[in-house]
Amino acid sequence: MAAKSGTEKVAAKVAKKLIAIDGVLAVTLGGSTARGAADAASDVDLGVYYRAEQKPNVERFRELAKELDDDGAPLSVTGYGDWGSWINGGAWLRIDGKRVDWLYRELGHVVQAITDSRAGRVGVDYQPGHPHGWSHHVYMGEIAEGDVLQDPQGVLKAMKGLAADYPEGLRRGLVERHLWEASFTLETVAKSPKRGDVAYVAGALYRCTAALVQVVYALNGRYFLNEKGSVGAASAMKLAPKGFEKRVEEILGKVGTTPTQLTKSVEALSELVGVVRSLASR
Repeated sequence: MAAKSGTEKVAAKVAKKLIAIDGVLAVTLGGSTARGAADAASDVDLGVYYRAEQKPNVERFRELAKELDDDGAPLSVTGYGDWGSWINGGAWLRIDGKRVDWLYRELGHVVQAITDSRAGRVGVDYQPGHPHGWSHHVYMGEIAEGDVLQDPQGVLKAMKGLAADYPEGLRRGLVERHLWEASFTLETVAKSPKRGDVAYVAGALYRCTAALVQVVYALNGRYFLNEKGSVGAASAMKLAPKGFEKRVEEILGKVGTTPTQLTKSVEALSELVGVVRSLASR
């Protein structure tokens, strides 16, 4: 068995402390560390699962955070819902020199999201820190790809089984929704280049790109977890437009400021939407 890395040791130590708090049902390791893509600067992302009817006492989280944090002064330990309804709170700490994030996950909400995802009911909600928003099916991806560190009651075991194989319903739902969103976004932005509305065009082109990323992930049966690095990851997948990352960089990196330049950027992304739609039709 391979020796644990420093990051994994920190994660295991913190998870053991968290599970001892009344109401904490399970702790998972997620993010780049769980995917084997972490570097020295990567955060340690820990999902902290609980039930709404038996929430852990936030003061216990704060006491533990103060105990574990290198400076005894964690950057943040929030209440429930302070960061929104999906990333509904957590903590930012530094432990043994590493940035450690706790992310609250209400089990009933996660179960519902997985049920909806398997049935092809997909959605995206506004969420600070996520330019495209929070995709509901991320909860399922976290279960599928995260490492379970503590699960004494086995609450995540069955959920792992449901997420092991990428659901056809989810694939269909994501492709349909996000191809529609990409096309609709281009329709709504069509007149803006002539007005020289740089900010609106740039925002619309990003949203359109993010929608295409969702389609590419779905076509390849890959769980989407975060916008960060997603264009490059999508570009490397088997079913992806040739030169996808480079084409996106050329468009978003040079959106332009004049009506002519803005129009050219919209047209270039429209061509890319057509390529992705062609891939999906196969």
